[in-house]
Amino acid sequence: MDKLTKTELEAAAFRHLVSHLQKNTDVQNIDLMILAGFCRNCLSKWMVSAAGEQGVILNYEEAREQVYGMPYSEWKDKFQQEATAEQLAAFEKRRIKSDEIE
Repeated sequence: MDKLTKTELEAAAFRHLVSHLQKNTDVQNIDLMILAGFCRNCLSKWMVSAAGEQGVILNYEEAREQVYGMPYSEWKDKFQQEATAEQLAAFEKRRIKSDEIE
C-alpha cells in the first residue's frame, strides 16, 4: 500500500471514530479513559500536536470543537454527567497502573 492511500485510510478511520463519538454522547469521557486510556480531549490534543508538526496553527478549543461537533462548553452542558465514585475509583486504578507501566 502506498503512503498516500495509507494516510487517506487512516484519515477516514479517524473521521469515522469522531463521528461515532459525536453520535454516542452517552459515552462519557471518563468511561473512555477507564476502558481505553484516551478520551475526546485526548483526540483534540493529538490533533493540535499533529497540526503543529505540519506547521498548521490549530488551537485546543478549535480542535475540541471539531472532535465534539460543537463548542466544548455546549457539549459539557448538554451531555456531561458528574462522575460517580465508582468511575473515579476505576479511573484512579487505571492511572496508577499506567504510571507503573511507564
